[in-house]
Amino acid sequence: MPATSKAQQRAAGAALAAKRGEIKKSELIGASKEMYESMTEKELEEFAETKLEGLPDKKSED
Repeated sequence: MPATSKAQQRAAGAALAAKRGEIKKSELIGASKEMYESMTEKELEEFAETKLEGLPDKKSED
């Protein structure tokens, strides 16, 4: 499942880095912290690899 916004893609990237031990879990805040706790590394990879081109900055509230 690809990310639907740039913010979501970036949060997934931060959570993925923490899962891999590249940054400390304590450095995560907000959505990235929630993603870290609720998603697998594979799920985070799918979100993080989404290309930013054409994505909105934030997901619209429908």
